[in-house]
Amino acid sequence: MDSWRAAVVPALPGQGTEPRIHDTATGQLVPAASGRTATIYACGITPYDATHIGHAATFVSWDLLIRAWRDAGHDVRYVQNVTDVDDPLLERADRDGEDWRELAAREIARYRSDMAALRVLPPDALVGAVEALPVIERFAGQLADRGALYELEGDQYFARSADAAFGTMPRLDPDTMVELFAERGGDPGRPGKKDPLDPLVWLAARPGEPHWPSQFGPGRPGWHVECAAIATDYLGARFDVQAGGTDLIFPHHEMSASHARVVYGGSGPDGPAFARRYLHAGMIRLDGEKMSKSLGNLVFVSALLAQGADPMAVRLALLAGHYRADRDWTAAGLAAAESRLARWRAAVARAGAIPGPPGSARVGRGTPRSPRSGGGRGRAGAGGRARAAGERPGHAGCAGRGRSVGGGNHRHSHPASGLDGRGGARPRHG
Repeated sequence: MDSWRAAVVPALPGQGTEPRIHDTATGQLVPAASGRTATIYACGITPYDATHIGHAATFVSWDLLIRAWRDAGHDVRYVQNVTDVDDPLLERADRDGEDWRELAAREIARYRSDMAALRVLPPDALVGAVEALPVIERFAGQLADRGALYELEGDQYFARSADAAFGTMPRLDPDTMVELFAERGGDPGRPGKKDPLDPLVWLAARPGEPHWPSQFGPGRPGWHVECAAIATDYLGARFDVQAGGTDLIFPHHEMSASHARVVYGGSGPDGPAFARRYLHAGMIRLDGEKMSKSLGNLVFVSALLAQGADPMAVRLALLAGHYRADRDWTAAGLAAAESRLARWRAAVARAGAIPGPPGSARVGRGTPRSPRSGGGRGRAGAGGRARAAGERPGHAGCAGRGRSVGGGNHRHSHPASGLDGRGGARPRHG
């Protein structure tokens, strides 16, 4: 599917330092990229509602990393999925008497508009689950070829026993994994499963629900296999960063990685299949209270903009806290960001009015990059710096999955970033 148009990023002199990130799998501060081309897969939205401030915080964080990569001279390949067929979407459409495809199309369009307003650089590939069905089915077939699937009442499950490394990324005990699996879309108590933690790979057709033909019979894919298939098809068996909210650490990211380890191998000269690093953003609360649809306290980006909020102030307010920390969204925080932004813009305007020596460069000047791609090389101000977050906007979620919307501290030299510059819906199936 189409992404959104990228903001023009000003060219800057020199080259930035290599970004380092906190890797969830090891707990270590490590270089984010392994080579000249940096690769990242970010879990995207399930489009059954508007983009909330937790989605925005997550995707602004990844935008900061992508800008920092480009600032350090990397090419960037960025892929993001959209789960445009899933239980929450079907349930919302049924509740409202709307075609699920029309609901998905409307909310995807709103998401694109919100991201463009926040000057989030678009992914090179924005991939919907429906359009990727051939890719997902082929990947599921490879799992079957390796003896990793079994049938239960027409559904296909992944046997987690097929992956000896299962559970190594989140480093959780079995009881905690079962508890989180139940809370976050799994079905550990389903009779007939070989193991409570076995996730669904292919859901057989249910009456009144969309389904597609496949080698397993008519049906639709599970959530974890969707991301495993899309990420490895677009980025290869091994890529640099898997990104998402902390609520995706388990089961989603571990189960996607487990699928990939079985298909592509659990070890190799470049490490195990799937992501080399795991990057997770904290949750966003409203005035100290967890955001949820049941409480009716979600803050939507589109509503803030309709009320007259400057999208750059929204962006700056989100960058004011450490990306890994759970933090609050408050009116006072937005007001402080608006004041800070006004000071930055005034300073840039004054600096722009002062002529420099011949051949000198000034912030915000230079040959702009192509507006079409979120990847590529070139110096791009990291989002926590005045030249990126303080630009005037051109007027135009893997992120939480229907639960809380979106931790530890480490050294971070970009004050609003957390990057180190040294060298509410019913649970879904499976």
